[in-house]
Amino acid sequence: MMSMKCKYAIKALVRLGQSYDQGYLLIKDIAEDETIPKKFLEQILLTLKRAGYVGSHQGNKGGYYLAKPPKQINVADIYRLFDGAIALVPCAAVKYYEKCDDCKNEVQCVIRREFMKIKEQTRQVMKKTTIQSFLNPPKKKK
Repeated sequence: MMSMKCKYAIKALVRLGQSYDQGYLLIKDIAEDETIPKKFLEQILLTLKRAGYVGSHQGNKGGYYLAKPPKQINVADIYRLFDGAIALVPCAAVKYYEKCDDCKNEVQCVIRREFMKIKEQTRQVMKKTTIQSFLNPPKKKK
């Protein structure tokens, strides 16, 4: 399950995406608009800034902005930044791999095999889902 920190990060990125190339947003405005506790948002934005997704400008007309276009920021990368592995079992993870204690033969493990498929399909969908995806509402079918 996605942590609140990750969900708030995505909400903040979407809010910043709505103002992409239109100037800076203050933390207090993002916090109010997205119903995110301000102190929590400060930590989240600092993490996003260190990772290169947002930038900030100090001063009277300062604030936060997206450092990359919304179409270049995908949910998979944000999820990994805040929550780690996308895989549901540790032996199916790539970057966060761990051998399962109860597994006798990982190569023949049907649990691992199927969860590797689930992880890959999930990763592909998350990779395709960008901040831009949240900014473009689905078109109504006629």
